[in-house]
Amino acid sequence: MTSLYRNTSSVVYILFCLFFITSSGSFIRQFTDDFNTIQQQKGKDGPIPNLEEAKYLRKDNKISSLDYKVSASNIVKALRDDPPSSYSLKIESFNSLLRTYVLRFESRPFAAGGYNWRLVVYPSGNWWDTSSGYLSLYVAIDDSTPIAAHQEVHADLRFYIFNNNERKYLTIQDMDVWKFSASKKIWGFPQVLSTDVFKDLRNGYLYDGDQCEFGVDVTIASHYQKSESFSVTESFYNPTFTWTIRGFSTLLKESYQSDVFSIGGRSWYIHVFPNGRGEGKAMSMYLNINWDVKFKPFEKIYARAKLRVLNQRNLNNVERQLTNWYIGPGYGSGDSEIISLADLRDSSKGFVVNDMLKVQVQLEAISSTMYFPS
Repeated sequence: MTSLYRNTSSVVYILFCLFFITSSGSFIRQFTDDFNTIQQQKGKDGPIPNLEEAKYLRKDNKISSLDYKVSASNIVKALRDDPPSSYSLKIESFNSLLRTYVLRFESRPFAAGGYNWRLVVYPSGNWWDTSSGYLSLYVAIDDSTPIAAHQEVHADLRFYIFNNNERKYLTIQDMDVWKFSASKKIWGFPQVLSTDVFKDLRNGYLYDGDQCEFGVDVTIASHYQKSESFSVTESFYNPTFTWTIRGFSTLLKESYQSDVFSIGGRSWYIHVFPNGRGEGKAMSMYLNINWDVKFKPFEKIYARAKLRVLNQRNLNNVERQLTNWYIGPGYGSGDSEIISLADLRDSSKGFVVNDMLKVQVQLEAISSTMYFPS
């Protein structure tokens, strides 16, 4: 029995030793792989901090936009005179910053759109975002304004780099909004400018020895609270109204109005000045929207119509095209000289027959606008 116990103990001890050796080898390989990876980055992209700092940045401060591929067609770069409106970061010793082996530089928090943000600069590029050799710019929501688990903050971002040669700012932005959340608190551009271009003093981004300036505009893209829907109707059950003016030669008043008629859900009337307005050489004719039509604040009604003076002998009618925006009740639009008084008084012309004049309007299009909330 004692011999069996000793043999069993020996087997257990041997298995334990094999497990320990195997686990240690795996740990050593993992440590060596991490170290070799960092050494490769060091040889390729310049010096980096010690191994412990690199592992900390890689695990806890990894910044990557790889899950959001910015389409080149959505990126807009331009020069502008105006400085950034949200935050500006000026670095007076850029190359000295590089010599300190700083992977990234964060600004203090600044407020924009009800949240606190930080501007993040990678002077030599963000290795974790496959942008080594480029200047990288990001914006992060600061921890002082936490985001709920299912909350999204939609923001428009515009980044700035001052160009001293042009005395203007190079700006870069994506036309799509950036969606910040509890799991994605930082967004930006990993490849803004190559470090060779940026550090070349002839290009103007570094100036006065070793100075540079970055900036950002953060605009919260809130959803609209009010809206409107505009439409135009071009088909009506009965689009024409004809007005017969009797005793035309005996009219003494300056102007006359037809009965009110309804077309396209609106009330209208024709307004005629028999002797014209002003010099009195021609008759004036207008299409007015009726006084009882209710206009919403700032509403305009578009109308397209034809105004006609009918020829009662089947000759050519006088016709004018009307296109106008009606801005309030009683508003009118038309032609101040639609037909000369000489043609009206000449009985051979056929416009006034048996002392009757016929005028007509044909509505071709009327707009309607719905406002939300009403």
